[in-house]
This record gives sequence, C-alpha cells and structure tokens, in this order.
Amino acid sequence: MKYGYLGRSGMRVSRLCLGTAAFGSSIKRPGEYGSVTEQEAHRIMDAALDAGINFFDTANVYGDLGQRGITEEIIGRWFAKGGNRRERVVLGTKVGRMFDDDTIDGPNKPQGLSLYKIRRHFEASLRRLQTDHIELYQMHHVDRNVLWEELWEAFEGLVRSGRVDYIGSSNFAGRDLLKAQSSAKERHFMGLISEQHGYNLINRFAENDTIPTAKDLGIGVIIFSPLARGLLAIDMSRPIPERLAGHARRLLETHRTQIEQYSALCRELGHKESHVALAWLLAQPAVTAPIIGPCTVEELEDCLKAVEIELDEPTLKRLDEIFPTPRETNLFPQQ
Repeated sequence: MKYGYLGRSGMRVSRLCLGTAAFGSSIKRPGEYGSVTEQEAHRIMDAALDAGINFFDTANVYGDLGQRGITEEIIGRWFAKGGNRRERVVLGTKVGRMFDDDTIDGPNKPQGLSLYKIRRHFEASLRRLQTDHIELYQMHHVDRNVLWEELWEAFEGLVRSGRVDYIGSSNFAGRDLLKAQSSAKERHFMGLISEQHGYNLINRFAENDTIPTAKDLGIGVIIFSPLARGLLAIDMSRPIPERLAGHARRLLETHRTQIEQYSALCRELGHKESHVALAWLLAQPAVTAPIIGPCTVEELEDCLKAVEIELDEPTLKRLDEIFPTPRETNLFPQQ
C-alpha cells in the first residue's frame, strides 16, 4: 500500500480509503452498492488492515431506515475484538444528515448543523464506535443557515479536548471552503483538513470549483463514488451487468459513446476499467484517497491492484479527450 498526507496535516493515510456505507444494510441499492453482513464486514476490515489500508470512512446515519447508526455499531464491535484494531485505524465519521427517528433531535430534527447537534451526535457516535476519540470528524453537508462562529465553537472544542484530531467537510462548494477557512483563521484554528466530494472521470464538475479551491487552501480531497456508481467498472465488450439499474443505467445511455471508448482504451492498456478509474484519481494532485466500497474480501483485494498502476501522459491525455471537464451542472446527486 502507498500512503500520503491528509491535506497539509502530518497525518499519513493509505491512498485507498475503506468505505463502510453498505455495512449492516439489508437493502440492495442498484447501481451503487450491495449489502454487507456484520460477519463479512469484519472480514473486510481485517483484510483491509492486512493490506495496509489504515483509512476508514463511515457516518452516523449509515444503516437501514429505522436503524441509522448500525454501521458505526458494527465497526465498534470490530474494534472491541482488540488486536490493536482501533490503534491501527485512522477513522473518519460524519455529522449533519437527518435521522429517521424524530426522538433524537425533536424540533431540531431537520438536516443541518448546530453546536447542539454536533455535541449530541458526536457523543452518540463515540458510544456506537466504542472509542474515546475520532481522527477525522466531518460535516456531511454544508449548512449555510448557521454561522461559522457557532460551528467552529463546536468543532474547536472537540479538538481542544483531545477527542477529535482533525475536522473535515463533505459536499462543500469552493466558496464554502473559503468561508470556513477564513473564519477558522480569525480564531487561530487550523480549520478544515479535508473535503469529501463526488468526483470521477464522468463527473468532473468539481474541477471547476471545489478541487482547485481545496488545492489552493491545502485541503485534501477524499473521493466518494470513484467508479460513478459502477459505470466506470463496465467492460463494454460484455453484456451490461443486471446490477446496473436506475440512475446509473440512465447515465450509461447518456454517456454510452464515452464509456465504449473508455472500455476500449482499458483493453488496450491491459487493465480493468475499475483499476484505471481509480488510478486516474490517484494521479490527481489534490486527491488524498478515493473511497472504495467492497462488499466482499475478494472485491477489496481486486481494488488494491489500482494502487500499483501509473498512467503515463499519453494515457492521461486520452482520458481527458474522452471525458473532458464539463461546464454544466453536476450530474450526480450528493452523497
């Protein structure tokens, strides 16, 4: 495994981040990810550590409807097995999305952030994860109705207490990153160290705003949906997988010509489509790590091959020709 720094911090993380959104879910999400039992989730996490992946991503709302938080619980029970599992993991979780159970926040239920919600949900995440600290605590979405003075009061307090190391964001626009860092600077606080964003060969909209801003500010970019909901893993010389459905299948029809050209290029290179898509992200200077979401140990092991691929300049240029940076709205909804 290869490692890099998380933004301008001194924290080194694996170039692949293990995503856990499917852990504990019994719902099949066509075109996105399947469902992973707790037993298989534990196997995947053990295999990830053995492979050198030390960066894990989760969120307090991951899990089935009515069972939000079950993913954190699964990770917590895995930590409880010992064997230095907790000590070997750089753990990121999130706050800010709405739970289904209205007893959690009462009238404060609507999706968003506040000092009140951050503190309450942070304590709940610690209990579920069976840990006393979080390396990376991330805002799941921007909340423009709340002042940064309030947000930094909450997050800075967690960092100063030693229970959080770094603060990150997710689904932020460039202007939001600028406002966050400007406010943090006034408080003599380090501010954001990472931004988690949807970005891949098909969805390059972030190159117009978020990614260059993050790069200028020294904020590391963590990538979700690196394979564009499975589109960038399709071998177009074979029948389209049945698992590709819904929004992903509609996008395939829109981008069929590009996907066919891409698949042909991958065959020329002698690499799987998914490996090339991940290798392209790893070649982007602002990218810290793409998040992979394997549903089996075998899928995890397959993803590892992408780290060893280095795309040359002619190949990168060809990919730019097939997938030029768009000047339109983002085709992919937020995470």
